[in-house]
Amino acid sequence: MLKNRKLTAAWLLFSVWLYGAWTVSELLLVPILREAVPNEYLLVLLRDGLLKNVIWTLPACLLIRRFSSSLAIPAKELFSFQRKDLRYLLPLGAFLIVFVLLGAIMRHGFSLSESFHPSQLLIVLFVGVSEESVFRGFLLNATLKSTDTDRFTVIAVVVNAVMFLAIHFPIWISNGVFVQNFTHFSFITILVLSGLFSFCTIRCRSLWVAIILHSLYDGAVFLLA
Repeated sequence: MLKNRKLTAAWLLFSVWLYGAWTVSELLLVPILREAVPNEYLLVLLRDGLLKNVIWTLPACLLIRRFSSSLAIPAKELFSFQRKDLRYLLPLGAFLIVFVLLGAIMRHGFSLSESFHPSQLLIVLFVGVSEESVFRGFLLNATLKSTDTDRFTVIAVVVNAVMFLAIHFPIWISNGVFVQNFTHFSFITILVLSGLFSFCTIRCRSLWVAIILHSLYDGAVFLLA
C-alpha cells in the first residue's frame, strides 16, 4: 500500500528505529535514570519530554515533512484544525471520559487514583502529540491512499493498531505487567483506542482531534484509574 520505494524504505527503517531504540530506552536507560534522578518531575521531562521526542516525535515529523506530497494527508492538512472537527471531538471526548469514570467507579468508587502523581499531568502534554504524530501522522498516513477501498483502509488501520499495541510492550515488561495486560484483556482497550484515533484522523484529515482525545483519555486514566 505504500506509494513509492523511498517512502517504503523510510517507513521500514523508522519502524525498526522506533521499536529498537524505545525498547533499549525503556528496559536499559530509564531504570538507570530512575536511580540517578530522584525528582519525579525531572524524570518525566527526561523520559517523556526528551527521550520520547528524540526517538519518536522528531523523526516522525521530519518524515512527514519530507514525504508530505506522497502521504494520503499532506502535512499542511494534517496539522490543521477546523470547526467541523468538533462534531467528532465533543461527543467522543465525553464518551472517553465517561468510559474511564465508570470503569473507575466499578473498581474502587469515585476517588482519585492512589498512585496518581502530579508529574503524570506533564506526560499528558507530551504523549498525545508524540504518539499521534508517529502512529497516525506517519505510520498510518503513509499506508493510506485517497483511492484505497474500504477493505485496504481497514487493513491499514488494523496493522496500525497492532503496531500501536506492540510499542507498549517495553514499558509493560519494565513495570512487570506484560502478562497481566493480556490475561485481564486490557490490551483490547489499546487496540480499540488506536482504531478510534485512526478513524478520527482519516475522517477529519487532521491529527488534532486524535491528539486531544488521546490526551483526554490519558489524563482521565491517571486521575481516576
